[in-house]
Amino acid sequence: SLCSALSWKQMALMGMCTVIMKPIEMAALGRSLYPGTLYDCRRDSFIPGVTLWDKASLTQDLEVHRRPCTDLKFSASDSLSEKASLLDVSASLKGSFLGGLVEVGGSAKYLRDQKTSAHQSRVTLQYSQTTRFEHLTMTQLGNITYPEVFEEKTATHVVTAVLYGAQAFMVFDKTFSENEDKQEVEGHLNVMVKKIPLLSIEGEGDLKMNDKEKEMAEHISCTFYGDCVLEENPTTYMEALQLYKKLPSLLRQREDDAVPVKVWLYPLALLDKKAAKLEREIGATLISKVETVLEELGEAERKCNDLVKNRTVSDFQDVKDRLQIFQQSFGEYKVLFQKALYRIFPAIRSGEVNDQALTDILLIHGKSLFQANMLRKWLENVQSEIDLLNSYTRELSDVPVITSSGQFSSILLNPNVDTVVCFSFTSLKYEDPYLSAITEFLRVNEFEKLSAIPKSSHQDIQAWFSNPEISEKMRENLFLFKSFSEANKDKNKTRFVIASVSDSTNPGTSIHLYGKGKMLDSSFQPVSKPPAPSIDIQDRNVILKLQKSSTGLTVRYRVEHKAALTDVSDVDAVDWEFTDTPDAQETFTLPGLQLANQYWVRYRAVSDVGVSEASDSVPFSLQDKVSATVALLK
Repeated sequence: SLCSALSWKQMALMGMCTVIMKPIEMAALGRSLYPGTLYDCRRDSFIPGVTLWDKASLTQDLEVHRRPCTDLKFSASDSLSEKASLLDVSASLKGSFLGGLVEVGGSAKYLRDQKTSAHQSRVTLQYSQTTRFEHLTMTQLGNITYPEVFEEKTATHVVTAVLYGAQAFMVFDKTFSENEDKQEVEGHLNVMVKKIPLLSIEGEGDLKMNDKEKEMAEHISCTFYGDCVLEENPTTYMEALQLYKKLPSLLRQREDDAVPVKVWLYPLALLDKKAAKLEREIGATLISKVETVLEELGEAERKCNDLVKNRTVSDFQDVKDRLQIFQQSFGEYKVLFQKALYRIFPAIRSGEVNDQALTDILLIHGKSLFQANMLRKWLENVQSEIDLLNSYTRELSDVPVITSSGQFSSILLNPNVDTVVCFSFTSLKYEDPYLSAITEFLRVNEFEKLSAIPKSSHQDIQAWFSNPEISEKMRENLFLFKSFSEANKDKNKTRFVIASVSDSTNPGTSIHLYGKGKMLDSSFQPVSKPPAPSIDIQDRNVILKLQKSSTGLTVRYRVEHKAALTDVSDVDAVDWEFTDTPDAQETFTLPGLQLANQYWVRYRAVSDVGVSEASDSVPFSLQDKVSATVALLK
């Protein structure tokens, strides 16, 4: 019978499939597919405005049966395979969706919903119901009103049966930080979403949640895809909970307006041999490979999105520019790849080419610079560069990052600023061979030719931040700059900043010194913390032995001392008194000390730009020296 034929599901074979002419069961995906609608399985599209029967015949010979059924499912996967499974999409139809042949609507827009970040946990709730089943009779199939349709060859099948109903998808997302455990967040989100049916039954759901659950609910977002029109779509967990309570009644109220959920297609060639037919089907294995490619591209896209949103990227325009070039090229490639699928899928199904054409497209991708390993490698390198920049700026958290040349110029030309000391990242502007290579690949567009598999290659160069010698020098510069900036942070006419300033002679980082708007030194070495002073007490004179800074130019010293309290370990309880030496001589007699007091002493190297970090403090007492001398005389 027709009904038994309509329940037959097509078997997808590996590789190229010669199609056996039997009815096809297919998800409607929000498309206007009703009994009598003509359908082209080569392009997976319906033919509007053309039919085999007039309206009266369609209405007269249509059988209708009630098919009430309700289902509830949950999914923690964001893969297209899982989404297709929830919507009961066949491998062939999934392939058409991947190739951009199918325009989905209603609840089926869920197929297009993808995570935008790798830091998203996601759980989906699917609520579905069916209401009635309509199908044409055998009598109708034999009485064709418009046989000229067969001559036009625009369609391969006709819709002979439709299962009506409605579906709703609630997609719950929770963003987690680098410090949070991904699996733990996903586990909690899964529990929260699966609680929704129970909470809706119990009534006031928010009263049944503990404080921790309420707090988590506040950070869960919701996206709704459904076959019913709502006054306002839910965007939060609590709004979704309230909607879930009303969902069954909302769908029941719209029972007469139920949409096609599933359809059965009958081959026109079984009605007339002149009709167009589906010559070949694309095997499930090839469809699966296409899906894998697009999943990998999606993963790279999410990773890139996360990098672009990174605060450090916003601070360094050169890094941001490279990511934007990558994003643009990546987007162009994805369009080219899907255009190739869009072109090849109908050609295979109509018998114009065999499935080797699709295999060639996959081979081109596999040997291109956009294949998964190449994308992953480039993005990991960018991540490493960003991590390094982040670690350095975090270490210098009190120093502002200058994000533009205009901002930098305004500081240099400020009449109230005499000196600018800049911790410069000198190697951020460079020509990336990978970006150059993918730009060339897109210019050639191998997908258009399918004539030869390209040998995509680019010369790998060692990243500046991976060079051990550069890394060592960067650490030294970081230590010097941090120490010097902290020692001189209160100088009114001196500014300390971080910026990207290209300088090929000093790869990695360099400390740039500017005076009154002009560059004075592109490899400035500030004075650094000197060793502790040596103390020699002679005839109640305290003679200090000082040492010049191992870096920078020491022009004099600043000697600092203070009287110690009873607890001599409390060095910072009393303010330091300081004395500047007249020059850089390495001995200095400290005046004005009292015999009865305990003291601490330290010193700083002084340059023309500023002072160094203070040396370690050394305790001493004139009394101890005098007492020892008296005892010796006795």
